[in-house]
Amino acid sequence: MSKLTKQQAALHAQACAYLEKDVLTLDERIFVLDYWQESANHINGVAGAFFTPQTLASDFSIEVTGRRVIDLCAGIGSLAFAYYHRDAFRRGKDLEIVCVEQNPDYVAVGRKVLPEATWILANVLELPATLGKFDCAIANPPFGRIKSTGAAPRYTGAEFEYSVIDVASDIARFGVFLIPQSSAPFSYSGQRNFQETAPGKYLRFRELTGIELEANCGLDTSHALGDWHGVSVMTEIVVADFAEVQQKRAEEAMPAQAALFAAA
Repeated sequence: MSKLTKQQAALHAQACAYLEKDVLTLDERIFVLDYWQESANHINGVAGAFFTPQTLASDFSIEVTGRRVIDLCAGIGSLAFAYYHRDAFRRGKDLEIVCVEQNPDYVAVGRKVLPEATWILANVLELPATLGKFDCAIANPPFGRIKSTGAAPRYTGAEFEYSVIDVASDIARFGVFLIPQSSAPFSYSGQRNFQETAPGKYLRFRELTGIELEANCGLDTSHALGDWHGVSVMTEIVVADFAEVQQKRAEEAMPAQAALFAAA
């Protein structure tokens, strides 16, 4: 747990007071997203859990698309909330959002912030098999070497953000993710120019999973550096089209299946 300033503590207390209500107004939900401190009762540095600032979540939502969306490592729902409320005409109109989060305290808050979503208390590396397929997977996953039970389908490295993306590639056609700039195959945020990079850990991730992470439409995340709670980290918004890699995996599995039938 981190020590809050007097102002932070007062705003957090007000957010907690709102959460005592059965139903929150839209303004109260936004207040909770802005001022409920995830570090008030949890050591967030250990879990790598830092909620996306709403200004950044709003930018992030520009890249999100689809009717059926899953938010992996949802926290209290910042990314899902921004997408749900991005366009007024979308609200409640054939839009299905599923939020997966393993911290029960976060889920309790998230259900008040975005009751329109289906909230699932689960480890993202041990998802229920009944979730089905999604148009888009989104996540601001814990960054770096995070201890967790379960394992990604293909990625065996230590960067938790890559494990989450690997999981997403099996359940969604498209993905949008907020990851550390050092894990992205480019640097743009806070830079004078866009630069392609090739971090060794990313190359290893691509080799193990076949997933290509690509740049977004030109979103610079550096404007939100001062808006995070208890951390300041340069990030990038990356996108991934999973349709091609899913097709390739299916084709590679076909010879193995044929061999099994031949041996039977």
